[in-house]
Amino acid sequence: EVQLQASGGGLVQAGGSLRLSCTASGFTSDDYTIGWFRQAPGKRRLGITCISLSDGATYVDSSVKGRFTISSDIAKNAVNLQMNSLKPADTAMYYCRAESSIVFWGQGTLVTVSS
Repeated sequence: EVQLQASGGGLVQAGGSLRLSCTASGFTSDDYTIGWFRQAPGKRRLGITCISLSDGATYVDSSVKGRFTISSDIAKNAVNLQMNSLKPADTAMYYCRAESSIVFWGQGTLVTVSS
């Protein structure tokens, strides 16, 4: 069974940076897309970026484009999210998700950006 572990959240001032990691285990192939989602208090969970493990193709939502970068570290079975120029509006619980024919979610990691 696929298991995902998200880490790296914390408290940071506006303009600062954080690096989230999603460490995965249980993959039997590279036919997965790993996505990062976030859910602010009282809001829906929304996808912000994803990467295909098979070909490295990425998608980045306009809300974070130019500030957030997703990358994969195959040797460490991890997908990282580098978040720069953070804003208070980026405050949310961040989740990683693995999708193939089925979907697996990791637990969230909290990111708080103070003004």
